[in-house]
Amino acid sequence: MGCFMRVWCLLLVVQILVTCSIGEDPYRFYTWNVTYGDIYPLGVKQQGVLINGQFPGPQIESVTNDNLIINVYNSLDEPFLISWNGVQQRRNSWQDGVYGTNCPIPPGSNFTYVLQVKDQIGSYFYFPSLAFHKAAGGYGGFKINSRSVIPVPFDPPAGDFTVLAGDWYKRNHTDLRAILDGGSDLPFPDGLIINGRGSNGYTFTVDQGKTYRFRISNVGIGTSINFRIQGHKMLLVEVEGIHTLQNTYDSLDIHLGQSMSVLVTADQPPQDYYIVVTSRFTSQVLNATSIFRYSNSAGTVAGPATIGLTTQIDWSLEQARSLRRNLTASGPRPNPQGSYHYGMINTTRTIRLQNSAPVINGKQRYAVNSVSFIPADTPLKLADYFKISGVFSLGSIPDNPTGGGGYLQTSVMAADFRGYVEVVFENPEDNVQSWHIDGHNFFVVGMDGGQWSAASRLNYNLRDTISRCTVQVYPKSWSAVYIPLDNVGMWNVRSENWARQYLGQQFYLRVYSPANSWRDEYPIPSNALLCGRAIGHSHP
Repeated sequence: MGCFMRVWCLLLVVQILVTCSIGEDPYRFYTWNVTYGDIYPLGVKQQGVLINGQFPGPQIESVTNDNLIINVYNSLDEPFLISWNGVQQRRNSWQDGVYGTNCPIPPGSNFTYVLQVKDQIGSYFYFPSLAFHKAAGGYGGFKINSRSVIPVPFDPPAGDFTVLAGDWYKRNHTDLRAILDGGSDLPFPDGLIINGRGSNGYTFTVDQGKTYRFRISNVGIGTSINFRIQGHKMLLVEVEGIHTLQNTYDSLDIHLGQSMSVLVTADQPPQDYYIVVTSRFTSQVLNATSIFRYSNSAGTVAGPATIGLTTQIDWSLEQARSLRRNLTASGPRPNPQGSYHYGMINTTRTIRLQNSAPVINGKQRYAVNSVSFIPADTPLKLADYFKISGVFSLGSIPDNPTGGGGYLQTSVMAADFRGYVEVVFENPEDNVQSWHIDGHNFFVVGMDGGQWSAASRLNYNLRDTISRCTVQVYPKSWSAVYIPLDNVGMWNVRSENWARQYLGQQFYLRVYSPANSWRDEYPIPSNALLCGRAIGHSHP
């Protein structure tokens, strides 16, 4: 080897050692091709949204602080976006993947998402956010494991399973979208599916005597579900990135957009058992089953799958209140989760959000504080960055219910960076609601029936409630959360009932810092797509 080559190799080794010593967080690379394909979730052929030919799509496996480079090719015949339910996108709403922040990926084009799962752990999922594509699939699991140096409050399980369950229609998403565009609500779902399949279409195989982790997400578009495993107890250990008190449950309610993890020990006689998912709070009860199979199984499933709870709201409310934070566990960082004394901080603002179902211009719409959201011709984040006037106005949605009729508006609420806000979701309707806030976790301090008032605060849990990104609101009830506005950006606040979201039950929260500093928010990505009135503007 010549002298030049020896010097070059030495410099290369030094560069590698320096890079490793700096300790940059690892990178994981994904390339996805999004296509249409034939699927048969309920035994009927229909057009599904596939990722790399799969439904559900590929699982994302990551560790706290990993950098994820996800190159998405849109091979559909219409624009497409993917969003990341529960992934906070710290300082980086540019990657959130909803129309308020991103231009859609045009047909035949690609876009590379650059995500960092900064200071997060837990169980989540991704989904297509545009054009009612979610009703055609396109979703998948998103797992963020703890770093090896951070203790987890339970022994490593023998296996780790993802369960993506929810309601499903036999009609294509284009037909469902046409119903909504025509001013009508959707019909009742045709069934439930588990991991893209109908009853007994999926099998989870376990070894007797071992313990397994099940990460369960409700990826449906309109229905709460109850989850259980025949003959087995479930130990709840995590809800949307928070280690919980390890209470034991026979069944668990999981509302639209929610995720949680349970540990299940295969401690029963070796045979096949049902995993059962049942619709909740519906007049007609839907069931779907999978198989929980012992590897040394001596027999098939016995008896019919039991029909679970259907309309018992009080039971569900009490279970929701039993979800508590494990104050002695470490989170994504080696500090106790309880070190943040959320109940001892004074809130700076109270926002009351009330859902409604107005008919506007002869068509069914859904609203928040009487405002039914309509998308602008330009993503709001781009309009804000390029200072394009006329796209939206701050204050276009009030902080409190108006009691008036519904109206159409591109609604954006202003909020201050590092504010600490009380948000009360009020549901005067007869069906359960599910609310999600992008970019943040919030502390679920209270929920109850009837009308919220200032006196309701006397019963808040200000010590050990969980924090999460999606909360249910029971019929004619309210749910209250405390939210630290610690993430600058333009963030979607939405119903996880996808028909209601599509027809206006959403708005955007603009969390603003005047510093204009990388410390608070990343700059616009160099590969950002431009559309609408942002076309022609230059960026790095």
